[in-house]
Amino acid sequence: MNCYDCHQSGVTTSAVAVCRNCGASLCPDHLKFTEQHLERHEGMGVATLKKPARRLTCLVCHDAEHQS
Repeated sequence: MNCYDCHQSGVTTSAVAVCRNCGASLCPDHLKFTEQHLERHEGMGVATLKKPARRLTCLVCHDAEHQS
């Protein structure tokens, strides 16, 4: 599979991941990695798990999520 954003520019680059929002295949240059802290409901409250999860998105989805 090849990177969708590179393909739009006329370049062929192998993809290493898929955006969790839009499903576009991504090369390392078009990939945004962030940590996501997960929570679990326990008893009457919520507990945040100690180890964060990986969150991989394309630059477009990342910018859309973080616009002010």
